Amino acid sequence: MHEVFLLLGSNLGDRQLFLKQAIEYIETEIAPVLKMSSVYETQSWGKTDAPDYLNKVVALKTSLAPQVVLQKALDIENKLGRHREEKWGSRTIDIDILFYDQQIINAPGLIIPHPELQKRRFTIEPLAEIAPDWMHPILKKNILQLKNELIDELNVKKI
Repeated sequence: MHEVFLLLGSNLGDRQLFLKQAIEYIETEIAPVLKMSSVYETQSWGKTDAPDYLNKVVALKTSLAPQVVLQKALDIENKLGRHREEKWGSRTIDIDILFYDQQIINAPGLIIPHPELQKRRFTIEPLAEIAPDWMHPILKKNILQLKNELIDELNVKKI
């Protein structure tokens, strides 16, 4: 079984409902959620005039290959009305693979660990809540260390 961390985000419509529905789909199509962070409300990153996001990190164990997890995550996004029209555009749901065990994957369309996670407070805060000691396989620092080194000043608050 492989330990996987996913970041969920929504900034359109009923954000709480989209997070809840995404978790339900994840549990039926990928694997049961073993841990989940609180929900964090976050200023939009990259496109600052967009509505605020709700973000949450979930941890699960699955026998699925990373590419299969990615495809299932994309399918869930589609089911929940995700449209990819512009970079950093608003979305009903976004599901990112943060970690897949301690694997380092650099394949077309799939980079694990997520290449920007250590720069983003909206990712590190919920991740630190459920996995502060998790080691980043490239940076060789745990999540708590990465949180303490963050320079991202976006407003991220637990709700």
